[in-house]
Amino acid sequence: MQPVNLLVIRHALPNRVELAEGRADPGLSEEGLRQASALGRWLANEQIDAVYASHLLRARETAEPIAAARGLEITIEHDVAEFDRDASSYIPFEEIDRDSAEFRAIVTGDYTAIGGPDPLHFRAKIVEAFDRIIDAHPSQTVAVVCHAGVINTYFASVLGIDRHLFFNPNYTSINRLIASRQGQRQVGSLNEDAHLTRG
Repeated sequence: MQPVNLLVIRHALPNRVELAEGRADPGLSEEGLRQASALGRWLANEQIDAVYASHLLRARETAEPIAAARGLEITIEHDVAEFDRDASSYIPFEEIDRDSAEFRAIVTGDYTAIGGPDPLHFRAKIVEAFDRIIDAHPSQTVAVVCHAGVINTYFASVLGIDRHLFFNPNYTSINRLIASRQGQRQVGSLNEDAHLTRG
């Protein structure tokens, strides 16, 4: 049986939201929409059998061009949503003050300090979610649109890295994983983003 090929994709650039009423769930900015469109064109010739996304709007909107080009429905997987899924503000990671307590909490994985989940519980749920996706799609290629923290956490788990944030995946970057149903996981690439300059 052929392995499962996962394309784990960071969402495109969303709008900034500060102090929303309830949960902040921004859609894509104009630049983000361009990034998502470029991603869709870049992947046009790749075989993709299923498209997943977290329930957050920025992930779903990024997944739409991939799914629409193939006549696929987007499957929502809540457990690949970001650690700040319930926050009332959304500030792109690149814009967070590097001297702030929020930045330190994100880098160290101390998500509880900013109202997020326990990091070990967060990692366990992410690994379980990807295992479910792999089990559901034997010998297929699956795109999963999610978030920078999720990508870091999952690939750190695969690589045996004891850090919560070990690289900064660019918006709409593609991170590839080859997975066997016997439990073997192999990283194919990290942070593919040629479509952002060529798309």
